[in-house]
Amino acid sequence: MRNAFSLVELSIVLVILGLLTGGILGGQSLIRAAELRSVSTEAARYTTAVYSFRDKYMALPGDMPNATAFWGAAPDCSAQTASGASTCNGNGDGMLRWGGTNPERAEMFTFWQHLANAGLIEGNYTGVRGTPGGFPAASNPGINTPRSRLANGCWTIYNNIDNAVWNLTSLTNTNSLVMGALSVTGPGHPDFCNQPIMKPEELWNIDTKMDDGRPGQGSIITYNTVMQANCTTSNDPATSAYNLSFTSNDCAVVQLLR
Repeated sequence: MRNAFSLVELSIVLVILGLLTGGILGGQSLIRAAELRSVSTEAARYTTAVYSFRDKYMALPGDMPNATAFWGAAPDCSAQTASGASTCNGNGDGMLRWGGTNPERAEMFTFWQHLANAGLIEGNYTGVRGTPGGFPAASNPGINTPRSRLANGCWTIYNNIDNAVWNLTSLTNTNSLVMGALSVTGPGHPDFCNQPIMKPEELWNIDTKMDDGRPGQGSIITYNTVMQANCTTSNDPATSAYNLSFTSNDCAVVQLLR
């Protein structure tokens, strides 16, 4: 006599497989939702830290012209050497730059070191860019810039004078926090944390809860269609909306600092 599964047994197996699949997918969705909530928390935490720093030291972190008086001077601000809290001064012009005369100690990297030195954010940051030509060539999450809880995400700093054609905003010379994916060969400045990392609907949700839900208005914005082609519907800051019908990761968070 040949043995075989009955229809009832097969049905039970299929139900169990369905429950397992649903549980896995549901778990992934919950994890993603928790990670996205953390983006809002991180943006608020870093923004508050910047304003607290400015109130205490009368300057922006990274741009602070007398930082070495508080935390000691780095041995060489034109070299990729780091030693504890010792740091380099900014030029005090109010613009957090990525290049300038000392690109190895660019303000976008000493920014995080100054915040950590002041005890306003967790962690220790070198204030030094990564090895040129290597990986990562500039941003090194967890070492010179913070990681995000969103998988593969990290934070960096920009000023519109350096990336005026990227932000979907009519503002100029505005400093901004950016959270995106680390890039190896991205446009503009390779290996910065500025690449797409979330769906337009996900960023719309964050923007709506924290700001106004518009990609070119308010304090939460994103990049224009030159940088991220499918995140928004147009390059007009006044009328553009998030491209909610697009379901792939094509957005990065830009938090303006005013």
